[in-house]
Amino acid sequence: MKWLVLILGIASNASASVLIKMAMIPPRKFPSLSAPMAALQNWPFWLGLGLYGIAFLLYAAALARLPLNVAHPVLTAGAVATVAMCSVLIFREPFHWTTAVGIGLVIAGVALITARVA
Repeated sequence: MKWLVLILGIASNASASVLIKMAMIPPRKFPSLSAPMAALQNWPFWLGLGLYGIAFLLYAAALARLPLNVAHPVLTAGAVATVAMCSVLIFREPFHWTTAVGIGLVIAGVALITARVA
């Protein structure tokens, strides 16, 4: 259960990042008071903001079940790897071999950190 909470936190955090990116792609604009209707219509922004809040709550719940030195690296690395993959699959952004190696090293590092906390 403790890992499920953390995995849901990673998914929520990464989804929020993807939605905020979508919210900033024209013709959408950053919500502002000068154009309140346009701000309300930028649903990816508001959904992403809500998902960041949910990710925070899930992270807090994970901290109640896991040590900080495990929960934080897993959440951060998981979100980084997930966002990197989403950026390629959804936004067609470049994915260099160095990114793949970096993600692999991060996953290896997190595996070493969590090896004793099963």
